[in-house]
Amino acid sequence: MTETNKQTAVAFYELMFNDCKPAEAVSLYVGDVYIQHNPHVADGKEGFISYFERMAVEYPGKQVTIKRIIAEDDLVVLHCFQQWPGDSDYAGIDIFRFDDTGKIVEHWDVLQVVPENSQNDNGLF
Repeated sequence: MTETNKQTAVAFYELMFNDCKPAEAVSLYVGDVYIQHNPHVADGKEGFISYFERMAVEYPGKQVTIKRIIAEDDLVVLHCFQQWPGDSDYAGIDIFRFDDTGKIVEHWDVLQVVPENSQNDNGLF
């Protein structure tokens, strides 16, 4: 199931973020409930859709590149490079919890601005 959940998380993220179709992404990949832990996004499916519809208008051309995918049990973690035109670029970690039917039902995330300078040459990815 973890391999299928990984594929679902990637498809969900690509459709809602890069293709700017959050309602379609929710319809295809989200379960009966959607618990949101990001304090900038309202809880539930409608809160998620509303937020990403607004982001598509405010940041046309926004793009995410998935760098790593980690899965265990009912959790999938995406390590991503997020580009927000007119704003900063971000390194992000998104955690998705899946229900028994393979639908996304919960989300956490952490974002870090990609700095211009670093004390090391390792990069964020």
